Amino acid sequence: MNTPPATARHTPLEDVHALLIGSSFIAVGLTLLKAAGLTTGGMAGVALILSYLTHWPVGVLFFLLNIPFYVLAQRTLGWMFTGKTLATNLLLAGLALGMPAWLKITTVDPVFAAIFGGTILGMGILALARHKSSVGGIGVLALWLYEKRGISAGKVQMASDCLIVAAAFAVISWDKLLLSILSAVALSAVIIANHKPGRYEGY
Repeated sequence: MNTPPATARHTPLEDVHALLIGSSFIAVGLTLLKAAGLTTGGMAGVALILSYLTHWPVGVLFFLLNIPFYVLAQRTLGWMFTGKTLATNLLLAGLALGMPAWLKITTVDPVFAAIFGGTILGMGILALARHKSSVGGIGVLALWLYEKRGISAGKVQMASDCLIVAAAFAVISWDKLLLSILSAVALSAVIIANHKPGRYEGY
């Protein structure tokens, strides 16, 4: 494989566009999952679980849960990555707060919400990763292991997702738990299939 020329690297404008698109995908995915009473893996899943328990907005919980991971991101992946991740999380929190007014979902098929919601979450996370950003949380650890050890980010995400979704059984029924597992698999499948060494050389 030929090394791409310097002009192939992302411009700041392209980074901004990717952060907007990635955050929007994630906000829509979270809205679908919450409308169906489901959860998923990662910090998104933790935020959904806590939202069901506390009735706090998912976006606010998502941002607060990620505060410790900004420190980890700075120490392991640098200021540029941390700045982009912080900007992404602020944007995502704002989008998640506004989404109920912009996208009113009165009914949604739970199977569709699990598959499409998980997939669009994965696409959003992938867009961020390809522009050196993330939604924080487990994603920071997964990307660090990928960058430093070559360990599949999707496999790290999958392992953590299993633990998080299992914890959701405390707040959702078994049938919704099974669909939440399907959602986590759909999310991780996107990352496993698309985020591999040498697969993408745009940054």
